[in-house]
Amino acid sequence: MLSSSLPPLEQLYLGLDLSTQQLKCLAITGSLSMVHEEIVTFDSDLPHYGTKKGVHMDSALNEVTAPVAMWIEALDLALSRMKKAGFEFGRVRGVSGAGQQHGSVFWSEEAEGALGGLDPGKGLMEQLAGEENGLGGVFTWERSPNWQDHSTQAQCDAFERHVGGEEILAGITGSKAHHRFTGPQILRFYQRFPGRYERTSRISLVSSFLCSLLLGRIAPIDIGDVCGMNLWDMRSNTWSQELLDLSAPDLGSRLGGVEMQPGKHLGPVSGYFVKRFGFSEECIITSFTGDNPSTILALPLRPLDAIISLGTSTTLLMATPTYFPSPSYHLFNHPTDKGLYMFMLCYCNGASAREKIRDEIISASTSSSDPWKGFNEKALSTPPLGKRLKTDDAKLGIYFPIPEIVPNVRAGTWRYRISPTGNLKKVESFDSGADARAIIESQALSMRLRANPLLSTSTPAQPQRVYLVGGASKNPAITKVLRQVLGGKEGVYRLDDFVAERWEEGGRIVKVGEGYEEGVWERYGDVLGAFKEVERRIGSEE
Repeated sequence: MLSSSLPPLEQLYLGLDLSTQQLKCLAITGSLSMVHEEIVTFDSDLPHYGTKKGVHMDSALNEVTAPVAMWIEALDLALSRMKKAGFEFGRVRGVSGAGQQHGSVFWSEEAEGALGGLDPGKGLMEQLAGEENGLGGVFTWERSPNWQDHSTQAQCDAFERHVGGEEILAGITGSKAHHRFTGPQILRFYQRFPGRYERTSRISLVSSFLCSLLLGRIAPIDIGDVCGMNLWDMRSNTWSQELLDLSAPDLGSRLGGVEMQPGKHLGPVSGYFVKRFGFSEECIITSFTGDNPSTILALPLRPLDAIISLGTSTTLLMATPTYFPSPSYHLFNHPTDKGLYMFMLCYCNGASAREKIRDEIISASTSSSDPWKGFNEKALSTPPLGKRLKTDDAKLGIYFPIPEIVPNVRAGTWRYRISPTGNLKKVESFDSGADARAIIESQALSMRLRANPLLSTSTPAQPQRVYLVGGASKNPAITKVLRQVLGGKEGVYRLDDFVAERWEEGGRIVKVGEGYEEGVWERYGDVLGAFKEVERRIGSEE
């Protein structure tokens, strides 16, 4: 919790972020100064749900879900802590937020009435949770699929087969079929639980679910977040009726309308929050969006500027005026700017893959107070591609501790050598320095390979600026290798926070180095074809 004194009557704005592992509430002034931060970490603050890193995993079913009740209790807890700390909710004039993308919440027909009739003398959990199954009559399923879920391969195949292949599906919806996307998840839910689906009155995304709690009624899905469902026709900006019909009966009425106006004022905050926490009746709730669309709003990005989020997952985001769909990446509607699209690459194996190699290196080295010290030393002392001489083989490694979505392959580790003549040879191991560098290189090469079509009009084909966010953005080895592989005509920058001084070059935006490094960038370009072939070989093993 972080608080500071406020000038009299200064208006505040509250942002909520419902991510995989925590709920964060951030209060700022109109000048973007942060005045209060409240975080509820699910594993430690709500241990009775038994989650690990915010989710339940069923390896037999490749299923990853989160308990919806946990999110409700987290909101209750966060606001109660803020009230106890003396936070003045009456100064809040607007609330918006973000939710982890793709996850779905299934409401019963009693939900609308329950949301609008909450008793301010009782907590949210007390009124929305049932005694037997955890959520009684307000929800028809007590869980929500998480973006790490891999249980929907059959449903993804059905989506692509139905329209004539992954290329056509990407053309319609901006993405090929993905395990985590809401359409395939709803199809699986309907196939497994037809009775529960029949009792389902409305279906929300995580973002619109959180918005609904504060609004006191079911909120519409946001125009940016809707694109992560494999159900929205990007060219016509309407639901794709053929994909709705494939997924489940009468799905359109359950999903409801989509809010086409970005950031629209949806209405005042629910009277429940006015009476229980002291919000002003004039406090406005605006549309909530997905966590990835919200990330691209962290900066006023120009076309072909890129943000790389180095968190649990690794995500590359760019704003582009070009609708050039491909199964290799995602194109979403931009969350605020009509006429722009958001290009997105999202990898399950982000921090976990880097940490696995780090831990293997640490176990064989002397102890240090900095857990990354040994990893960084080895990565920085190893030349690009592990190649010291022109006659040496280049080294490419792919490291997936968990199943990956880009490309769609099982968990595993693969290492290859590339001879100076271009021959690929699979090997069992690298030295620790090569592994340390190759894990970063492989993640960056995958991003470069897939972003290349949208950068091909630029010479050389690289982003204008690259902004790094997330904990790993402060790691010198990771940032150096990323910029060597990806380039960045105007340099690579670290964004320490998404509020306050972030707009000032001398504030929380820190230039970590030049992007384009002549000679090195080209060397990585020379192995893109080999990297693509390695991915093809891995995929053919499935």
